[in-house]
Amino acid sequence: MPRLNRSGSGDAVWAISADRVIGIGVDTTGSTPMPVDRDGTPLACLPKFKKNPNAMAWLWKDHTGYAEAAEITDKARQARPQFLAKCGGTYSSEWFWSKILHCKRVAPDVFAAAHSFVEYCDYIPAVLAGNTRPESIVRGICAAGHKAMYCEEWGGLPDKEFLAMLDPDLAGLRDRLYNQAVPSDRLAGRLCDVWAKKLGLKPGIAIAVGAFDAHMGGVGAGIREGTLVKILGTSTCDMMVMRADKPLADIPGVCGIVKGSILPDCYGIEAGQSAVGDIFLWFVNHLVPSSYGRSQDQKFIALAKAAAKQKPGAHGLMALDWNNGNRTILVDVRLSGLLLGQTLHTEAHEIYRALIEATAFGALTIINRIEEYGVPVKEIVNCGGLAVKNPLLMQIYADVTGRPMKISRSDQTCAVGAALFGAVAAGPDVSGFQTVGEAQDAICGVRSKVFNPDPAAHAVYAEMYTLYRQLHDAFGTAEWSGRMNQVMKQLIAIRERQR
Repeated sequence: MPRLNRSGSGDAVWAISADRVIGIGVDTTGSTPMPVDRDGTPLACLPKFKKNPNAMAWLWKDHTGYAEAAEITDKARQARPQFLAKCGGTYSSEWFWSKILHCKRVAPDVFAAAHSFVEYCDYIPAVLAGNTRPESIVRGICAAGHKAMYCEEWGGLPDKEFLAMLDPDLAGLRDRLYNQAVPSDRLAGRLCDVWAKKLGLKPGIAIAVGAFDAHMGGVGAGIREGTLVKILGTSTCDMMVMRADKPLADIPGVCGIVKGSILPDCYGIEAGQSAVGDIFLWFVNHLVPSSYGRSQDQKFIALAKAAAKQKPGAHGLMALDWNNGNRTILVDVRLSGLLLGQTLHTEAHEIYRALIEATAFGALTIINRIEEYGVPVKEIVNCGGLAVKNPLLMQIYADVTGRPMKISRSDQTCAVGAALFGAVAAGPDVSGFQTVGEAQDAICGVRSKVFNPDPAAHAVYAEMYTLYRQLHDAFGTAEWSGRMNQVMKQLIAIRERQR
């Protein structure tokens, strides 16, 4: 194991030498499926397809399969409602089957040439192990369960009869995918000679089964029962776990409940928001005037400084955080952003604060939904670039939710989580860790700085949240029936009171 020192700030400082690396863990974005040939070579690496975007990895943010996702949801509601129950009630365009079906329809030549499709997080461990043949690749339960509707309760992947309802060729593809998926504490293989030489490492090093970045980030942030880990970046992912020997209800609107997807022997619960940091970047890059600064960094600093001086609600604005659709709890990529309450006097820093508040209201909506279905949120640990670099955001999140906001000690929790799985996969005789939990206890922690909610600010935000939920339900649900004629006037009343 690398040597661990402690700096004065409490941060971990690692002194790493290649000959002491004992295991490798891999995390990637997802769902990011790649079409491959019989040998596992990505089609995009073949001369025939090297300039064809459809033959490349279908990145997780791709929403082009929204129609296919709606079709999968509709068919499953009619014929396999249990499939949807484990993924929040709605299948997403960001997930495996919708992307594969969309590929078949827009690029039939790519689909026909593909022997199989492999998630990126499964493919990289296979590359390192030197065996990319699709039937030999060890598949992770994280990608399979959260994105491909894999569940042991119904025999793994969706059955061929259901897939044939979508397209007969999907039923044929099922035989060329996989029958079993496992947690990331398992061995995906061992480092082959070729990649050992390239990396300057010893051959035979353990390679853990891959998983998604957010799930491993939850592990690296010290996730356990009662802890909500928020990975805050361009988007957000919210992670929770519950022991698998406890009853757990299906939770509408989440991105999946999968046994072993985060911690072995625990149900992993995933939720999230499709855009957070991306919303702020869009605003700064396109709408913030040069009076706030010339560079992107200058603008962010000036916006935060001015916005921090305002009381909650003093700007009179309300936004919906759906600029890239809604992931949780509405699961609808066809929704879009909204800004309400602007006047001829509205300034850029006021809009910036309203956008931060909108993402905080979205985060609170997720917390409320998870707790409504019997999963208590006892603490919140944040990680990712926004958590570390944006104290205004952290304070607003604390004030909106009424909960302390802790920050993971590590800036790279996804890498830490992957490393922990690499150590556990190497075995206790090598790493000293019997379980992932033991590794977390030794490595993970939070910073001394905690953002505590201000009671007065929280009271105002509780009032504003009722208006957010009106907009949320009115624009986001078919069931809503009511009126909104008072929303603008209530925002004005709050603005006048706070000023």
